[in-house]
Amino acid sequence: MKKNRIPNKIYLAENEIPKTWLNIKAFMKEKPDPMLAPSTYKPCTYKDLEPVFCKELIKQELNGTDKEIEIPEGIIEFYKMYRPSPLIRAYSLEKALKTPAEIYYKYEGNNTSGSHKLNSAVAQVYYAKEEGLTSLTTETGAGQWGTALSMACAFYGMELDIFMVKISSEQKPYRKAVMETYGARVTPSPSDKTEIGRKILKDNPTTGGSLGCAISEALEVSFSKDKCKYVLGSVLDYVILHQSIIGQECKAALDKYGIAPDIIIGCAGGGSNLGGLIAPFMADKLEGKNNIRFIAVEPASCPSLTHGRYAYDFGDTGKMTPLMRMYTLGSNFIPSPNHAGGLRYHGMSPIISKLYHDGYIDAVSVEQLKVFKTAEMFAKTEGILPAPESAHAICIAVDEAIKCIETGEKKKILFGLTGNGYFDLSAYIDYNNKTMTDYVPTEADLQNGFNSILDIPHNK
Repeated sequence: MKKNRIPNKIYLAENEIPKTWLNIKAFMKEKPDPMLAPSTYKPCTYKDLEPVFCKELIKQELNGTDKEIEIPEGIIEFYKMYRPSPLIRAYSLEKALKTPAEIYYKYEGNNTSGSHKLNSAVAQVYYAKEEGLTSLTTETGAGQWGTALSMACAFYGMELDIFMVKISSEQKPYRKAVMETYGARVTPSPSDKTEIGRKILKDNPTTGGSLGCAISEALEVSFSKDKCKYVLGSVLDYVILHQSIIGQECKAALDKYGIAPDIIIGCAGGGSNLGGLIAPFMADKLEGKNNIRFIAVEPASCPSLTHGRYAYDFGDTGKMTPLMRMYTLGSNFIPSPNHAGGLRYHGMSPIISKLYHDGYIDAVSVEQLKVFKTAEMFAKTEGILPAPESAHAICIAVDEAIKCIETGEKKKILFGLTGNGYFDLSAYIDYNNKTMTDYVPTEADLQNGFNSILDIPHNK
């Protein structure tokens, strides 16, 4: 072993888990546009959001000034069950590619939920319990968020209703089984349990559903129950705040060895893992301390950043949420039933959208056959079967590493491995059996979604 060889896995000590979350919004000179109340088109106040979200989460959502927010000790103690997560040098992948680049990845799949989602799930349930709530509702796409939230609710003794995107529940029955093992009630969405679900099924009986549909159903149920609120696993500012623990741990581990990344890559669906991974690095960039290139990678089947419009739009199909200014394909956009899983959301985090709009983040979209080909190579070289979502980031990390072969540059590439793919075996079966196909929405498909974006003064 070389004397100064960087370890394959860089771990922080338990006492090095961050004690504060990093509020990336506080570093932005130009803030994301505020959420609007759809009835008035005026910025949402605390009072506007109180019927939907937990009180402390609303405070965090509206906080654009505090750069750091303290993590309660109770949440830190929960984090210690599975954090810090490892930062891994991909030596075997580098060797297989014959690249001069250094490739690193932050692995968030070392917990039962199999993904990064537990970082925010525990925080949201903790605050709900502190508030005196007894039950929560949510949606889930690929199932990582639903699994994570069911784990947190079981730990804190909270009831949970989950509306799981119908096509995902069919593709991933074992995800549903895990959620139910932790005590959650799981309903494929759209369903006949809600008014909005029945309407969607009447208009489109064969639909595979979407996150927008599932959000509407979860919201409707939350409004009908006492001591019940809705919680969300991505998109919102407070979720990125909680996920900043990923980037902070990552930066601390890199700093131990004097490693400064040139490129940071994350898959992008709603924006939570990407925002969390880049948080401390982007904060430094906004203050002129680095020149890192940030790349968001999304599926070609649901390309909100690369083909969406920057406009105020609803976060759900039923048009029950506040309006958010984000890159969106329109709340009526129904993505194809492919294996992009948790990346099948019509919009993007307002924070990520603003950073992209202002030129701080690049975005690319990739088709799923290429994604799974790269996932297969990664599994063979690094020994981890990646989640399809994560494989989008791996795909572009490999592309960037190959470019270094051509240029001779020894760039340091960091990507987020947001979760493992052990609940995604039906997708790998389709890929191995060569029954998987690519799908890219047509202009007509996109226009159908765009037609649902409101014609309001803020969108002119």
